[in-house]
Amino acid sequence: MFTKQSLKQNLKEMGIQPDDTLLVHSSMKAIGEVEGGADTVLDAFMEYLSDGLLILPTHTWFSMSEYHNVYDPRIEPACVGILPNLFMKRKGVLRSLHPTHSLAVYGRDSEAFIEGEENRTTPCQPGGSYDRLMERGGKILLLGVGHERNTFIHCVEEHLDVPDRLTKEPTYFKIVMPDKQIKPCFMHRHENSVTDHISENYKKLEQAFYDRHAAVKTTFGNAACILCDTKAIFEVTKDVLSHQINCLIELESIPKEWWQK
Repeated sequence: MFTKQSLKQNLKEMGIQPDDTLLVHSSMKAIGEVEGGADTVLDAFMEYLSDGLLILPTHTWFSMSEYHNVYDPRIEPACVGILPNLFMKRKGVLRSLHPTHSLAVYGRDSEAFIEGEENRTTPCQPGGSYDRLMERGGKILLLGVGHERNTFIHCVEEHLDVPDRLTKEPTYFKIVMPDKQIKPCFMHRHENSVTDHISENYKKLEQAFYDRHAAVKTTFGNAACILCDTKAIFEVTKDVLSHQINCLIELESIPKEWWQK
């Protein structure tokens, strides 16, 4: 059985620093048995990143639609697992106002990190929180999951203006603001003419990330993990897509020479 102290030791062994900015995509089941369960896992992250910023996605893209279009960050559950749903309810944790791709944050500059998300018009728009993650030299921990859950790559694709990624017409959402006023929002959602799950293709970049030292394999409890450097992930993805902008959809595999320096 894993303890809070052993999990904090795992974070130290990964090379994560207490003042890092860290986004965690997670599978609680993959960690194994933890003394105190999911709350202990969150305690370990929040205590270890004592001088940093901890970020967990609290996405609602699965539930939010033209038929269920009122996003209230206080009550709308996340569709990405138990840890985000517990984390966003904790004291001191803030949740962003993005209607489909919200983030919960705790720690240094948390308010500034999520500022303005109610004004975004796409899931991972340049200038938004996923961009700020890279600007801060942030890291991403894929905890028991792979790059098919690495939402940051959506942000890279938006930067590079990859075609056939977003709906032509926006969806109308209503955001419940902190003062309980309703703010209208028009959001272009993820859509592709070939596949319903664009991010499943991100796994094709896995070896490129390892070879270019943008990601390393590590562990947290029993979970096989991938620790990513956002700036390096951006550069590798940009280099690969410079050869064929929509290659992640169009090709079964990526030629190795496309990412080799």
